[in-house]
Amino acid sequence: MRYRLLGRSGIRVSEIGLGCEQLQGKEYPVLKAIVDTAIDCGVTLFDVFMPEPTVRTYLGRALAGRRDQIVIQGHIGSTWKDGQYAVSRDMRENRKAFDDLLERLGTDYIDIGMLHFVDTEEDFFRVSVGELFEYVRELKKSGTIKVIGMSTHEASLAKRAAESGVIDVVMFSLNPAFDLLPTNVPMGELMADENAASSMQNQIDPNRAELYQSCEQHGTAITVMKAYMAGRLLSAGQSPFGSALTPAQCIHYALTRPAVASALIGCETPDEVRAAAAYETATDMEKDFSEVFRKTLAVEGKCVYCNHCLPCPSRIDIAQVNKYLDLATAVQKIPETVSAHYRALTVNAEDCVLCGDCEERCPFRVPVRQRMEDAVRIFGSNGKYLENA
Repeated sequence: MRYRLLGRSGIRVSEIGLGCEQLQGKEYPVLKAIVDTAIDCGVTLFDVFMPEPTVRTYLGRALAGRRDQIVIQGHIGSTWKDGQYAVSRDMRENRKAFDDLLERLGTDYIDIGMLHFVDTEEDFFRVSVGELFEYVRELKKSGTIKVIGMSTHEASLAKRAAESGVIDVVMFSLNPAFDLLPTNVPMGELMADENAASSMQNQIDPNRAELYQSCEQHGTAITVMKAYMAGRLLSAGQSPFGSALTPAQCIHYALTRPAVASALIGCETPDEVRAAAAYETATDMEKDFSEVFRKTLAVEGKCVYCNHCLPCPSRIDIAQVNKYLDLATAVQKIPETVSAHYRALTVNAEDCVLCGDCEERCPFRVPVRQRMEDAVRIFGSNGKYLENA
């Protein structure tokens, strides 16, 4: 395993980390086997956002006696209310949840105190100047957390956090599908160019490119979520590229972006941990993802989140709705965070007026109106995932 500096913090972390969300619901022997395998493979960074009590207790048991080997990224603002996950900015709830995290993990400190799920301007303001941020500052001053982080899916907010001087780590959703920006060159001409792959590789959404560069400039580390796009990139049938990428290709893409310290991979079995860790011994050819981009013509009908469909008269962020729809339909049981993120959208699929302007502008002929109807069906009128949809 190779290790990288976590930005300006001075902390070193494994370049492949374990996203622990998939541990929720596992029996203790399975969870411990996954944790043991990760540590045996050299993984040191564990992202722990889950507020559910049992998984926290099990994880604490599995890490017992090995706390000094681990860098824990723990979330502040992720709470357990009425038997389910909830994002909260209520100080009483957040203090209780953070104390619970420390107690159940059997530790008196968290390495990265991550302000959880900051995806709107309003919320960014609230966590930047309110009592929640003062609480986080107090935790850092006392040594209860070592560095301050913020998780977000919005490049503009992540960039502002990186440039603030007080956020040390940004947790951000990063993979080639989320980054890809089609050029104004006709797709046929682009694909015929022998340099098409390298051109596509570098033509990403300028806001995201600026984020990565800004983080690099300011010494703000990025820890990556959704490197596999909830597994969709690993499936030829579900990948927006029309071809499957391997775990090594997805990880390599993430780790070659500026400022990235670690790619956090969610694993449900020890074999999935080993598949991710195999990146460390993969050849350059095995890591190379450019061939997949050479086949990008196969994205017709599949959203690559490029936002060429905008502007929308209802002001729907069509790419975001499509992302959450894809994440919801890629797994049998949707993670609670996906429906929470969908609910957090100010305008969503229910507001679609079915005008079709987006479909006329889409370079990949995505049936946007149908997908908006699918999102309403999948998430329901209140954004709650319908199990039998």
